[in-house]
Amino acid sequence: MTTATAIGAFTVRPLDPVEDAPLLHGWVTHPKAAFWMMQEAKLHDVEREYMAVAASEHHDAFLGLLDGEPVFLMERYDPAYVELVGLYEPEPGDVGMHFLVAPSDTPVHGFTRAVITAVMEYLFADPAALRVVVEPDVRNTAVHALNEAVGFVPEREIRKPEKQALLSFCTRERFAKAVAA
Repeated sequence: MTTATAIGAFTVRPLDPVEDAPLLHGWVTHPKAAFWMMQEAKLHDVEREYMAVAASEHHDAFLGLLDGEPVFLMERYDPAYVELVGLYEPEPGDVGMHFLVAPSDTPVHGFTRAVITAVMEYLFADPAALRVVVEPDVRNTAVHALNEAVGFVPEREIRKPEKQALLSFCTRERFAKAVAA
C-alpha cells in the first residue's frame, strides 16, 4: 500500500529482524527515542527483540519507507494477547500500534504527522480493524498531541510494568474526520 503525501510516497514493508537490525539499532538508541525504552540496547538485543516479534502470531513489525528510504518503524499487535492483557477490555476489531520516526538532522515540518497518518491508513486498510489502541508513556506529550491530531481520544491512565501509560483509542470514523479537517 502506498500513501501519497506532499512530502512524498510512504510505503510499508515487513521488517527483517536480522537485515534491518543495524538500522533500527541506531534509531532505538538515539536520544530522541527515549520513550522506546531501548537506549542501552546492543545490536544483538535489537535482533532478539524483533525476532521475537516476527515469531509472534499476535505482533508484527514493519519498516516505513519514504520514496524508498527507511524513515519509520511501525508495530501492530493484537491487544487481547500482547501489551494490554488484563489492562482493558478489548473489543472485536481492536488493533494495537506503536511507531517510531527515524532521527533526522534536518527535520521536515509536518513529517511526523504525515508518518502517523500513513500508519493509521495502513492499519485501517484492513477491513477487520475497527479501532486503533495506543498506550504511550504519560510523559510523552509530543505523541499525545500527534495522536489527538489523527483522532485518538484518551480514555485513562494505566500502569504497565515498564511505564505509566495513557490508554487512547481511535475509531475509523474519528480518524477519517480528523484527517479530513
